[in-house]
Amino acid sequence: QVQLVESGGGSVQAGGSLRLSCAVSGRTFSSYAMGWFRQASGKEREFVAHISWSGGRTHYADSVKGRFTISRDNAKNTVYLQMNSLKPEDTAVYYCAAKTDQRLGATYDYWGQGTQVTVSS
Repeated sequence: QVQLVESGGGSVQAGGSLRLSCAVSGRTFSSYAMGWFRQASGKEREFVAHISWSGGRTHYADSVKGRFTISRDNAKNTVYLQMNSLKPEDTAVYYCAAKTDQRLGATYDYWGQGTQVTVSS
């Protein structure tokens, strides 16, 4: 059973930074593509960022491009989301997810429980 546990959420003022982490159990972390998603209150969950199994390819939602950076450390079974220049509209519950299919549009197989990020103006 693969488990994903997010951490690093919290409250920050606009313009500030946070780094989210997602620790993944299991021995096959390096074979998973990883993603970050978010869901604001009353809205549908939306894609934030994706990283391939090796970390060699990344993809971002337009709304976070240039501000957020996804990375991974396969030795630590962890994926990160560095969030800079945060805006109030970034407020949401952030989820990490894992999938064996490396394609950008493929369905994710496993999900974490989420971590709250709140950005005040």
